[in-house]
Amino acid sequence: MGRFINPFTDMGFKRIFGQEVNKNLLIDFLNDLLEGEKRIVNITFLDKEQLATAADDRSCIYDIYCENENGERFIVEMQNRGHRNFKERAIYYLSRTIANQGRKGPDWMFDLKAVYGVFFMNFHLESRQARFRTDVSLRDMRTNEPFSDKMRFIFLDLPAFTKDEETCETDFERWIYVLKNMEILQRMPFKARKSVFEELEKIADISALSKEDQEKYEHIIKVYRDNLVTEQWAIEQGFKKGHEKGHEKGLQEGIQIGQEKGTQTERLKNARGMKTAGITPELIAQITGLSTEEIQKL
Repeated sequence: MGRFINPFTDMGFKRIFGQEVNKNLLIDFLNDLLEGEKRIVNITFLDKEQLATAADDRSCIYDIYCENENGERFIVEMQNRGHRNFKERAIYYLSRTIANQGRKGPDWMFDLKAVYGVFFMNFHLESRQARFRTDVSLRDMRTNEPFSDKMRFIFLDLPAFTKDEETCETDFERWIYVLKNMEILQRMPFKARKSVFEELEKIADISALSKEDQEKYEHIIKVYRDNLVTEQWAIEQGFKKGHEKGHEKGLQEGIQIGQEKGTQTERLKNARGMKTAGITPELIAQITGLSTEEIQKL
């Protein structure tokens, strides 16, 4: 195991960006992300499940959900695997956050606060050439002038980021380099340039975790790596099946079938192991994507 926590796990991402005591890290990252546009002074973490319509509705559970001092909302999410209709999913998330600002009664005048969606993706966004950052906002199609600043999407395609430590030019690029390579780093770069990375070094150091959290993290890392291996195997089987069918439709069907069968089987296997290890059903659900009802039946 490396020196620093893997930020692509739920536990790692929340430890770095989702704790009230360390919220200055998220503030710094968002300010670097939106440099030249706005300056965030403070944030308040919100209940990420408040958007769900029912207790078993897991469609609106985000990694981080917060607002700044002006009431603007931020949804910051890490996704390790590609999703069908991922762009539409992002639109749904932000739309729900916009709609939930509505108030009953004649006094409410549609005074909406802006909503920002920041999506870390450990995969390429579908149906487009790979590009590290994609910014989407509401604009006039004829003039390209801004129409409204109330919805903003920022997709970060991590596999498309190829810069090394020496070629990073901005603090935002330095953030991405550190997050992408953190698990294999033996030292935290850029500390002399920016003090936030010195603080990040302390927070992300695995040795700083309690013994109980270290044991949980070791199990989470095992699940994370097992899922990657299983998914790769499923994709390879999908390609094989598609090739045997001899046409594009068969290829896509094979990939989909392989991914779904392999991933679900591995999720159930890993969930059983975590349940035996004493990890709470809520945390197991966050890691595996299974519902608490499915976990309780194991």
